[in-house]
Amino acid sequence: MSGAIIFIQEDLKITEVQEEVLVGILSIISLLGSLAGGRTSDVIGRKWTMAFAAIVFQIGAAIMTLASSFEVLMIGRVLAGVGIGFGVMIAPVYIAEISPTVDRGSLTSFPEIFINLGILLGYVSNYAFSGLSVHINWRVMLAVGILPSVFIGFALFIIPESPRWLVMQNRVEEARSVLLKTNENDKEVEERLSEIVAAAGISNGEKNEEKAVWRELLSPSPSLRRMLITGFGIQCFQQITGIDATVYYSPEIFHDAGIVNKSKLLAATVAVGVTKTAFILIATFLVDRVGRKPLLYVSTIGMTVCLFTLSISLAILGKGQLGIAMALLCVCGNVAFFSVGMGPVCWILTSEIFPLRLRAQASALGAVGNRVCSGFVAMSFLSLARTITVGGTFFLFSLFSALSVAFVYKLVPETKGKSLEQIELLFQNHNEWDGSEMELGDAQHLVHKA
Repeated sequence: MSGAIIFIQEDLKITEVQEEVLVGILSIISLLGSLAGGRTSDVIGRKWTMAFAAIVFQIGAAIMTLASSFEVLMIGRVLAGVGIGFGVMIAPVYIAEISPTVDRGSLTSFPEIFINLGILLGYVSNYAFSGLSVHINWRVMLAVGILPSVFIGFALFIIPESPRWLVMQNRVEEARSVLLKTNENDKEVEERLSEIVAAAGISNGEKNEEKAVWRELLSPSPSLRRMLITGFGIQCFQQITGIDATVYYSPEIFHDAGIVNKSKLLAATVAVGVTKTAFILIATFLVDRVGRKPLLYVSTIGMTVCLFTLSISLAILGKGQLGIAMALLCVCGNVAFFSVGMGPVCWILTSEIFPLRLRAQASALGAVGNRVCSGFVAMSFLSLARTITVGGTFFLFSLFSALSVAFVYKLVPETKGKSLEQIELLFQNHNEWDGSEMELGDAQHLVHKA
Protein backbone atom coordinates (compact mmCIF):
# COMPACT_ATOMS: atom_id res chain seq x y z
CA MET A 1 0.00 0.00 0.00
CA SER A 2 2.92 2.39 0.64
CA GLY A 3 3.64 2.70 -3.09
CA ALA A 4 0.10 2.14 -4.34
CA ILE A 5 -1.29 4.99 -2.24
CA ILE A 6 0.74 7.51 -4.25
CA PHE A 7 -1.11 6.53 -7.41
CA ILE A 8 -4.48 5.86 -5.73
CA GLN A 9 -4.39 9.45 -4.53
CA GLU A 10 -3.79 10.63 -8.09
CA ASP A 11 -6.31 8.28 -9.74
CA LEU A 12 -9.25 8.41 -7.31
CA LYS A 13 -8.54 11.97 -6.06
CA ILE A 14 -8.74 11.01 -2.38
CA THR A 15 -7.99 13.47 0.41
CA GLU A 16 -5.18 13.20 2.96
CA VAL A 17 -7.68 12.11 5.63
CA GLN A 18 -9.03 9.39 3.31
CA GLU A 19 -5.43 8.30 2.70
CA GLU A 20 -4.82 7.93 6.44
CA VAL A 21 -8.08 6.01 6.89
CA LEU A 22 -7.35 3.71 3.94
CA VAL A 23 -3.88 2.89 5.26
CA GLY A 24 -4.79 2.61 8.94
CA ILE A 25 -8.15 0.84 8.72
CA LEU A 26 -6.40 -2.45 7.91
CA SER A 27 -4.87 -2.61 11.38
CA ILE A 28 -8.01 -1.45 13.20
CA ILE A 29 -10.25 -3.94 11.42
CA SER A 30 -7.74 -6.77 11.76
CA LEU A 31 -8.37 -6.72 15.52
CA LEU A 32 -11.84 -8.15 14.75
CA GLY A 33 -10.18 -11.07 12.98
CA SER A 34 -7.75 -11.54 15.85
CA LEU A 35 -10.54 -11.48 18.44
CA ALA A 36 -12.61 -13.97 16.48
CA GLY A 37 -9.54 -16.04 15.66
CA GLY A 38 -8.99 -17.19 19.23
CA ARG A 39 -12.45 -18.71 19.56
CA THR A 40 -12.52 -19.96 15.98
CA SER A 41 -9.20 -21.78 16.34
CA ASP A 42 -10.45 -23.48 19.51
CA VAL A 43 -13.57 -24.68 17.68
CA ILE A 44 -12.41 -25.67 14.18
CA GLY A 45 -8.68 -26.02 14.86
CA ARG A 46 -5.56 -24.02 14.14
CA LYS A 47 -5.11 -25.44 10.63
CA TRP A 48 -8.54 -24.57 9.25
CA THR A 49 -8.51 -21.14 10.88
CA MET A 50 -5.47 -20.40 8.70
CA ALA A 51 -7.45 -21.59 5.66
CA PHE A 52 -10.33 -19.26 6.54
CA ALA A 53 -7.91 -16.35 6.96
CA ALA A 54 -6.49 -16.94 3.47
CA ILE A 55 -9.91 -17.06 1.82
CA VAL A 56 -11.15 -13.83 3.45
CA PHE A 57 -7.93 -12.03 2.52
CA GLN A 58 -8.13 -13.20 -1.11
CA ILE A 59 -11.68 -11.86 -1.45
CA GLY A 60 -10.62 -8.52 0.03
CA ALA A 61 -7.59 -8.21 -2.25
CA ALA A 62 -9.71 -9.02 -5.31
CA ILE A 63 -12.25 -6.31 -4.41
CA MET A 64 -9.46 -3.74 -3.93
CA THR A 65 -7.99 -4.63 -7.31
CA LEU A 66 -11.31 -4.02 -9.08
CA ALA A 67 -12.36 -0.98 -7.03
CA SER A 68 -13.68 1.99 -8.98
CA SER A 69 -14.16 4.29 -5.99
CA PHE A 70 -12.80 5.00 -2.54
CA GLU A 71 -15.85 3.34 -0.94
CA VAL A 72 -15.36 0.03 -2.79
CA LEU A 73 -11.64 0.17 -2.07
CA MET A 74 -12.47 0.49 1.62
CA ILE A 75 -14.72 -2.59 1.52
CA GLY A 76 -11.86 -4.65 0.11
CA ARG A 77 -9.41 -3.18 2.62
CA VAL A 78 -11.75 -4.09 5.50
CA LEU A 79 -12.06 -7.72 4.35
CA ALA A 80 -8.30 -7.95 3.86
CA GLY A 81 -7.88 -6.61 7.39
CA VAL A 82 -10.14 -9.28 8.86
CA GLY A 83 -8.16 -11.98 7.05
CA ILE A 84 -4.87 -10.54 8.29
CA GLY A 85 -6.25 -10.39 11.85
CA PHE A 86 -6.96 -14.12 11.78
CA GLY A 87 -3.56 -14.83 10.23
CA VAL A 88 -1.31 -12.81 12.57
CA MET A 89 -3.00 -14.36 15.58
CA ILE A 90 -3.10 -18.02 14.60
CA ALA A 91 0.18 -18.58 12.71
CA PRO A 92 2.55 -18.08 15.70
CA VAL A 93 0.26 -20.13 17.97
CA TYR A 94 0.17 -23.02 15.50
CA ILE A 95 3.93 -23.03 14.95
CA ALA A 96 4.70 -22.79 18.68
CA GLU A 97 2.39 -25.71 19.42
CA ILE A 98 3.80 -27.97 16.73
CA SER A 99 7.51 -27.16 17.10
CA PRO A 100 10.14 -29.07 19.13
CA THR A 101 11.27 -27.06 22.16
CA VAL A 102 14.85 -26.64 20.91
CA ASP A 103 13.76 -25.02 17.62
CA ARG A 104 10.56 -23.29 18.72
CA GLY A 105 11.96 -19.75 18.73
CA SER A 106 13.39 -19.83 15.23
CA LEU A 107 10.36 -21.62 13.79
CA THR A 108 7.88 -19.26 15.47
CA SER A 109 9.72 -16.34 13.89
CA PHE A 110 8.81 -17.68 10.42
CA PRO A 111 5.60 -15.59 10.15
CA GLU A 112 7.67 -12.45 10.75
CA ILE A 113 10.18 -13.60 8.13
CA PHE A 114 7.48 -13.94 5.52
CA ILE A 115 5.79 -10.70 6.57
CA ASN A 116 9.11 -9.01 5.89
CA LEU A 117 9.52 -10.89 2.62
CA GLY A 118 6.02 -9.78 1.67
CA ILE A 119 6.86 -6.17 2.48
CA LEU A 120 10.01 -6.42 0.36
CA LEU A 121 8.12 -7.97 -2.57
CA GLY A 122 5.50 -5.25 -2.17
CA TYR A 123 8.16 -2.55 -2.43
CA VAL A 124 9.73 -4.29 -5.43
CA SER A 125 6.37 -4.69 -7.21
CA ASN A 126 5.56 -1.03 -6.49
CA TYR A 127 8.81 -0.02 -8.18
CA ALA A 128 8.35 -2.51 -11.04
CA PHE A 129 4.76 -1.51 -11.86
CA SER A 130 5.11 2.24 -11.25
CA GLY A 131 5.73 2.76 -14.98
CA LEU A 132 2.22 1.59 -15.93
CA SER A 133 -0.64 4.04 -16.33
CA VAL A 134 -1.99 5.58 -13.15
CA HIS A 135 -5.35 3.81 -13.57
CA ILE A 136 -3.68 0.37 -13.82
CA ASN A 137 -0.43 0.37 -11.80
CA TRP A 138 -1.86 0.50 -8.27
CA ARG A 139 -4.39 -2.22 -9.13
CA VAL A 140 -1.61 -4.55 -10.23
CA MET A 141 0.38 -3.68 -7.09
CA LEU A 142 -2.56 -4.79 -4.93
CA ALA A 143 -3.51 -7.79 -7.10
CA VAL A 144 -0.15 -9.56 -6.72
CA GLY A 145 -0.89 -9.82 -2.99
CA ILE A 146 -3.41 -12.56 -3.78
CA LEU A 147 -0.77 -14.98 -5.04
CA PRO A 148 1.03 -15.90 -1.77
CA SER A 149 -2.21 -16.79 0.02
CA VAL A 150 -3.07 -19.24 -2.78
CA PHE A 151 -0.10 -21.35 -1.70
CA ILE A 152 -1.66 -21.73 1.75
CA GLY A 153 -4.44 -23.75 0.10
CA PHE A 154 -1.91 -26.26 -1.20
CA ALA A 155 -0.04 -26.34 2.12
CA LEU A 156 -3.21 -27.35 3.98
CA PHE A 157 -3.13 -30.73 2.23
CA ILE A 158 0.30 -31.37 3.78
CA ILE A 159 0.52 -29.78 7.24
CA PRO A 160 -0.95 -31.57 10.30
CA GLU A 161 -3.22 -30.14 12.96
CA SER A 162 -1.72 -28.82 16.20
CA PRO A 163 -1.06 -31.70 18.64
CA ARG A 164 -2.09 -29.50 21.56
CA TRP A 165 -5.44 -28.69 19.92
CA LEU A 166 -5.95 -32.40 19.21
CA VAL A 167 -5.36 -33.19 22.89
CA MET A 168 -7.89 -30.51 23.84
CA GLN A 169 -10.36 -32.41 21.62
CA ASN A 170 -9.44 -35.66 23.40
CA ARG A 171 -7.81 -36.99 20.21
CA VAL A 172 -4.66 -38.09 22.01
CA GLU A 173 -3.58 -40.79 19.52
CA GLU A 174 -3.70 -38.29 16.64
CA ALA A 175 -1.64 -35.88 18.74
CA ARG A 176 0.94 -38.60 19.36
CA SER A 177 1.14 -39.25 15.62
CA VAL A 178 1.79 -35.56 14.91
CA LEU A 179 4.48 -35.34 17.61
CA LEU A 180 6.23 -38.38 16.11
CA LYS A 181 6.49 -36.50 12.82
CA THR A 182 8.46 -33.68 14.46
CA ASN A 183 10.50 -35.75 16.92
CA GLU A 184 12.19 -39.09 16.28
CA ASN A 185 12.77 -39.85 19.98
CA ASP A 186 9.79 -41.95 21.14
CA LYS A 187 10.59 -41.40 24.83
CA GLU A 188 10.65 -37.62 24.40
CA VAL A 189 7.39 -37.77 22.44
CA GLU A 190 5.70 -39.58 25.34
CA GLU A 191 7.08 -37.05 27.82
CA ARG A 192 5.85 -34.14 25.70
CA LEU A 193 2.45 -35.79 25.27
CA SER A 194 2.12 -36.34 29.03
CA GLU A 195 2.92 -32.66 29.67
CA ILE A 196 0.38 -31.54 27.09
CA VAL A 197 -2.32 -33.84 28.48
CA ALA A 198 -1.65 -32.55 31.99
CA ALA A 199 -1.69 -28.93 30.81
CA ALA A 200 -4.95 -29.50 28.94
CA GLY A 201 -6.58 -30.76 32.14
CA ILE A 202 -7.32 -34.22 30.74
CA SER A 203 -7.25 -37.27 32.97
CA ASN A 204 -8.12 -40.77 31.80
CA GLY A 205 -9.41 -39.35 28.56
CA GLU A 206 -11.87 -36.88 30.11
CA LYS A 207 -11.66 -33.10 30.41
CA ASN A 208 -11.80 -31.53 33.83
CA GLU A 209 -14.30 -28.78 34.47
CA GLU A 210 -12.70 -25.38 33.84
CA LYS A 211 -13.95 -21.84 34.13
CA ALA A 212 -15.00 -20.27 30.84
CA VAL A 213 -11.91 -18.96 29.09
CA TRP A 214 -13.06 -15.36 28.89
CA ARG A 215 -14.18 -15.35 32.52
CA GLU A 216 -10.69 -16.51 33.49
CA LEU A 217 -9.08 -13.85 31.30
CA LEU A 218 -11.26 -11.10 32.78
CA SER A 219 -10.61 -12.28 36.36
CA PRO A 220 -7.02 -13.51 36.06
CA SER A 221 -4.96 -15.19 38.74
CA PRO A 222 -1.71 -13.41 39.73
CA SER A 223 0.36 -15.61 37.39
CA LEU A 224 -2.05 -15.12 34.48
CA ARG A 225 -2.09 -11.37 35.16
CA ARG A 226 1.70 -11.32 34.77
CA MET A 227 1.40 -13.26 31.51
CA LEU A 228 -1.21 -10.81 30.18
CA ILE A 229 0.88 -7.78 31.15
CA THR A 230 3.91 -9.24 29.38
CA GLY A 231 2.04 -10.43 26.28
CA PHE A 232 -0.20 -7.41 25.82
CA GLY A 233 2.56 -4.95 26.70
CA ILE A 234 5.17 -6.29 24.29
CA GLN A 235 2.59 -6.35 21.48
CA CYS A 236 1.68 -2.71 22.09
CA PHE A 237 5.29 -1.57 22.32
CA GLN A 238 6.04 -3.30 19.02
CA GLN A 239 3.70 -0.85 17.28
CA ILE A 240 3.79 2.41 19.27
CA THR A 241 7.49 2.68 18.44
CA GLY A 242 6.31 3.54 14.92
CA ILE A 243 7.33 0.63 12.72
CA ASP A 244 4.12 0.78 10.65
CA ALA A 245 4.59 4.50 10.09
CA THR A 246 8.05 3.68 8.74
CA VAL A 247 6.75 0.89 6.50
CA TYR A 248 3.56 2.56 5.22
CA TYR A 249 4.84 6.10 4.90
CA SER A 250 8.49 5.63 3.94
CA PRO A 251 7.91 7.51 0.65
CA GLU A 252 6.59 10.50 2.66
CA ILE A 253 9.56 10.30 5.04
CA PHE A 254 12.06 10.30 2.19
CA HIS A 255 10.13 13.06 0.43
CA ASP A 256 10.40 15.16 3.59
CA ALA A 257 14.14 14.45 3.59
CA GLY A 258 14.46 15.79 0.04
CA ILE A 259 13.78 12.99 -2.50
CA VAL A 260 11.19 14.29 -4.98
CA ASN A 261 11.23 11.86 -7.94
CA LYS A 262 8.58 9.10 -7.51
CA SER A 263 10.78 6.34 -8.94
CA LYS A 264 13.62 7.31 -6.61
CA LEU A 265 11.19 7.35 -3.68
CA LEU A 266 10.06 3.81 -4.47
CA ALA A 267 13.66 2.68 -5.05
CA ALA A 268 14.55 3.96 -1.57
CA THR A 269 11.68 1.91 -0.09
CA VAL A 270 13.13 -1.19 -1.76
CA ALA A 271 16.35 -0.58 0.21
CA VAL A 272 14.24 -0.47 3.39
CA GLY A 273 12.55 -3.74 2.46
CA VAL A 274 15.85 -5.48 1.71
CA THR A 275 17.27 -4.38 5.06
CA LYS A 276 14.19 -5.45 6.99
CA THR A 277 14.17 -8.90 5.38
CA ALA A 278 17.92 -9.51 5.75
CA PHE A 279 17.94 -8.79 9.48
CA ILE A 280 14.92 -10.95 10.27
CA LEU A 281 16.98 -13.88 8.97
CA ILE A 282 19.70 -12.97 11.47
CA ALA A 283 17.11 -13.02 14.26
CA THR A 284 15.91 -16.46 13.18
CA PHE A 285 19.45 -17.80 13.47
CA LEU A 286 20.07 -16.24 16.90
CA VAL A 287 16.78 -16.47 18.80
CA ASP A 288 17.29 -20.06 19.99
CA ARG A 289 21.02 -19.55 20.55
CA VAL A 290 21.33 -16.30 22.49
CA GLY A 291 17.75 -16.12 23.76
CA ARG A 292 14.77 -13.81 23.42
CA LYS A 293 15.74 -11.16 25.95
CA PRO A 294 19.24 -10.27 24.65
CA LEU A 295 17.76 -9.76 21.18
CA LEU A 296 15.07 -7.50 22.64
CA TYR A 297 17.71 -5.39 24.40
CA VAL A 298 19.73 -4.95 21.19
CA SER A 299 16.56 -4.22 19.24
CA THR A 300 14.94 -1.66 21.54
CA ILE A 301 18.16 0.23 22.29
CA GLY A 302 19.13 0.30 18.60
CA MET A 303 15.66 1.48 17.55
CA THR A 304 15.76 4.26 20.16
CA VAL A 305 19.07 5.56 18.81
CA CYS A 306 17.94 5.38 15.15
CA LEU A 307 14.57 7.03 15.78
CA PHE A 308 16.14 9.84 17.81
CA THR A 309 18.85 10.41 15.18
CA LEU A 310 16.22 10.42 12.40
CA SER A 311 14.17 13.04 14.24
CA ILE A 312 17.22 15.27 14.70
CA SER A 313 18.31 14.75 11.09
CA LEU A 314 14.91 15.70 9.64
CA ALA A 315 14.67 18.74 11.93
CA ILE A 316 18.19 20.13 11.42
CA LEU A 317 19.81 18.92 8.19
CA GLY A 318 17.05 20.00 5.80
CA LYS A 319 16.68 18.62 2.28
CA GLY A 320 20.28 18.38 1.13
CA GLN A 321 22.24 15.28 0.16
CA LEU A 322 23.45 14.79 3.74
CA GLY A 323 19.88 14.93 5.03
CA ILE A 324 18.75 12.32 2.47
CA ALA A 325 21.67 10.03 3.32
CA MET A 326 21.02 10.30 7.07
CA ALA A 327 17.29 9.68 6.64
CA LEU A 328 17.93 6.57 4.53
CA LEU A 329 20.55 5.32 7.00
CA CYS A 330 18.33 5.89 10.05
CA VAL A 331 15.20 4.36 8.49
CA CYS A 332 17.15 1.29 7.37
CA GLY A 333 18.82 1.11 10.79
CA ASN A 334 15.46 1.32 12.55
CA VAL A 335 13.88 -1.50 10.53
CA ALA A 336 17.07 -3.57 10.92
CA PHE A 337 17.02 -3.32 14.73
CA PHE A 338 13.26 -3.94 14.73
CA SER A 339 13.69 -7.11 12.69
CA VAL A 340 16.47 -8.41 14.94
CA GLY A 341 14.28 -8.36 18.05
CA MET A 342 10.92 -6.65 18.47
CA GLY A 343 9.54 -7.93 15.17
CA PRO A 344 9.86 -11.71 15.64
CA VAL A 345 10.37 -12.04 19.41
CA CYS A 346 7.12 -10.23 20.18
CA TRP A 347 5.12 -12.96 18.42
CA ILE A 348 7.29 -15.74 19.78
CA LEU A 349 6.68 -14.62 23.37
CA THR A 350 2.91 -14.28 23.04
CA SER A 351 2.69 -17.75 21.51
CA GLU A 352 4.80 -19.24 24.35
CA ILE A 353 3.77 -17.73 27.65
CA PHE A 354 0.05 -18.55 27.98
CA PRO A 355 -1.43 -21.82 29.34
CA LEU A 356 -2.73 -24.25 26.71
CA ARG A 357 -6.41 -23.83 27.61
CA LEU A 358 -6.08 -20.04 27.24
CA ARG A 359 -3.36 -19.76 24.61
CA ALA A 360 -5.42 -19.06 21.50
CA GLN A 361 -7.72 -16.46 23.02
CA ALA A 362 -5.05 -14.82 25.20
CA SER A 363 -2.80 -14.57 22.13
CA ALA A 364 -5.77 -13.03 20.33
CA LEU A 365 -5.94 -10.33 23.01
CA GLY A 366 -2.27 -9.57 22.45
CA ALA A 367 -2.84 -9.39 18.70
CA VAL A 368 -5.73 -6.98 19.30
CA GLY A 369 -3.42 -4.68 21.26
CA ASN A 370 -0.92 -4.88 18.43
CA ARG A 371 -3.51 -4.09 15.76
CA VAL A 372 -5.11 -1.21 17.69
CA CYS A 373 -1.72 0.45 18.23
CA SER A 374 -0.75 -0.20 14.62
CA GLY A 375 -3.98 1.36 13.37
CA PHE A 376 -3.61 4.36 15.66
CA VAL A 377 -0.08 4.99 14.40
CA ALA A 378 -1.00 4.50 10.74
CA MET A 379 -4.14 6.65 10.91
CA SER A 380 -2.54 9.53 12.80
CA PHE A 381 0.94 9.75 11.29
CA LEU A 382 0.22 12.27 8.52
CA SER A 383 -1.91 14.50 10.76
CA LEU A 384 0.68 14.34 13.53
CA ALA A 385 3.48 15.09 11.07
CA ARG A 386 1.62 18.16 9.83
CA THR A 387 1.19 19.34 13.44
CA ILE A 388 4.60 18.68 14.99
CA THR A 389 6.61 17.90 11.80
CA VAL A 390 7.89 14.50 10.66
CA GLY A 391 10.99 14.98 12.81
CA GLY A 392 8.89 15.72 15.88
CA THR A 393 6.78 12.63 15.25
CA PHE A 394 9.85 10.40 15.16
CA PHE A 395 11.16 12.03 18.33
CA LEU A 396 7.90 10.90 19.97
CA PHE A 397 8.46 7.37 18.65
CA SER A 398 12.00 7.42 20.11
CA LEU A 399 10.57 8.19 23.56
CA PHE A 400 8.21 5.19 23.34
CA SER A 401 11.14 3.07 22.18
CA ALA A 402 13.16 4.14 25.23
CA LEU A 403 10.25 3.09 27.46
CA SER A 404 10.21 -0.31 25.75
CA VAL A 405 13.80 -0.92 26.94
CA ALA A 406 12.64 -0.54 30.56
CA PHE A 407 9.60 -2.75 29.90
CA VAL A 408 11.79 -5.55 28.54
CA TYR A 409 14.17 -5.30 31.51
CA LYS A 410 11.46 -5.42 34.14
CA LEU A 411 8.63 -7.53 32.73
CA VAL A 412 9.88 -9.92 30.05
CA PRO A 413 11.25 -13.32 31.15
CA GLU A 414 13.71 -15.46 29.20
CA THR A 415 11.87 -18.45 27.68
CA LYS A 416 14.67 -19.96 25.61
CA GLY A 417 15.04 -23.72 26.05
CA LYS A 418 11.88 -24.14 28.15
CA SER A 419 8.87 -26.20 27.11
CA LEU A 420 5.53 -24.39 26.88
CA GLU A 421 4.44 -26.18 30.03
CA GLN A 422 7.62 -25.14 31.90
CA ILE A 423 7.04 -21.51 30.90
CA GLU A 424 3.59 -21.67 32.47
CA LEU A 425 5.18 -22.83 35.75
CA LEU A 426 7.76 -20.04 35.43
CA PHE A 427 5.05 -17.39 35.68
CA GLN A 428 3.53 -19.10 38.71
CA ASN A 429 6.76 -18.64 40.66
CA HIS A 430 6.90 -15.11 42.07
CA ASN A 431 10.63 -15.32 42.73
CA GLU A 432 11.40 -16.06 39.10
CA TRP A 433 9.37 -13.10 37.85
CA ASP A 434 12.42 -10.86 38.31
CA GLY A 435 14.29 -10.84 35.01
CA SER A 436 17.80 -10.79 36.49
CA GLU A 437 17.11 -13.81 38.70
CA MET A 438 15.81 -15.79 35.75
CA GLU A 439 18.80 -14.92 33.63
CA LEU A 440 21.16 -15.86 36.47
CA GLY A 441 19.34 -19.15 36.93
CA ASP A 442 19.57 -19.88 33.22
CA ALA A 443 23.27 -19.06 33.21
CA GLN A 444 23.93 -21.37 36.18
CA HIS A 445 21.93 -24.12 34.48
CA LEU A 446 24.06 -23.79 31.37
CA VAL A 447 27.26 -23.90 33.45
CA HIS A 448 26.17 -27.07 35.23
CA LYS A 449 25.06 -28.60 31.94
CA ALA A 450 28.45 -27.82 30.40
